[in-house]
Amino acid sequence: MSTTQLAAEAIRWYDENARDLPWREPGIGAWPILVSEVMLQQTPVVRVLPAWRSWLNRWPTPAGLAADTPAEAIRMWGRLGYPRRALRLHECAVALVRRHGGEVPTGLAELLALPGVGEYTARAVAAFAHGQRHPVVDTNVRRLVARVVAGEPDAGPSTRPADLVATEALLPAEPARAARASAAFMELGALVCTARAPRCVDCPLAARCAWRLSGRTAPPGPTRRPQRYAGTDRQVRGRLLAVLREATGPVPRERLDLVWADDLQRSRALAGLIEDGLVEMVDDACVLAGEQPAAAP
Repeated sequence: MSTTQLAAEAIRWYDENARDLPWREPGIGAWPILVSEVMLQQTPVVRVLPAWRSWLNRWPTPAGLAADTPAEAIRMWGRLGYPRRALRLHECAVALVRRHGGEVPTGLAELLALPGVGEYTARAVAAFAHGQRHPVVDTNVRRLVARVVAGEPDAGPSTRPADLVATEALLPAEPARAARASAAFMELGALVCTARAPRCVDCPLAARCAWRLSGRTAPPGPTRRPQRYAGTDRQVRGRLLAVLREATGPVPRERLDLVWADDLQRSRALAGLIEDGLVEMVDDACVLAGEQPAAAP
C-alpha cells in the first residue's frame, strides 16, 4: 500500500466512522474550530462538548470575548482544567480584533503569532478551518504514524520535527484532501490505534502497519501512567478557583483558608494562581484576573 493509498484508506474509513462533532460541521467557521482545538488539549471530547457549546453561545465571535473581562473567561471555563487556556483564548480574541478585524487569519505565520496559539493549534486551524495542507500532529497522530510507518509501539513524549516530516509525507498533494487525511489520521489514533488497546482488526491501515507486521512489540521501559490528581496542587488550585468563580466580589483570605487544610500547600497553590495571572490580590482578598472588584464583604 503506497502512501497515497494509505491516505485514501484512512479517508474512506473516516467518511464512514468519524464521530459527529459540532466543530466538524461544514461551514462552522474558524473561530469555533480554534476554540475547540484549545479546549481539546489534554481534555476528553465528552468534557469539551458542553463547555464548547456554552462558550460559543456566549461569545460566538472573537469580538464578543475581547469585549468581556478575563475574569469572565475564567468563569466560563469552569472545571474544564488547565484554566490558563481561558486566559490565552481571551488574549487571542483581543489580538484577533486588534490585528485582523475580529477574523481568524488564514496564514500559518499569522496564526502562530497569536497569543496562546502554538504549532499544533495553528496547523489544526489552518487545515480544519481553511482546508490547507499542513501536518497536524497530536499524540494520536504521532502514535499512528510511529506504528504504521516506523514499526514503533509509541512515538515518545513530545512532537519532534521528524514527526511533522513523517506525517506530511503521508498527505495527499491536494490541500482540501490533505486536510481530510489529517482529520482521518487523528480520528484513527483516537478511536482505533489507541495507546493501551489498539483494535488492529478494525484498522483500515492494518495491511500496511509495520508495527502489526512485526508482531506488535511492546514499548521499552515502563508504560506511562495518567497523572495523579487527588491531593495534588492542581486539585487545590481547582478548589480555590471554584470559590473565586462563584464569588461576586473579592474573596477574603480567611474564606479561602477553608478550602484546604494544609496551609503550606494551599499557599503554594494560591501563589501559583497569582503567578499564572489567573488571580489578583486586592488588599487581603483575591479576585479573578481582570475583574472589576466590588467592595469586600
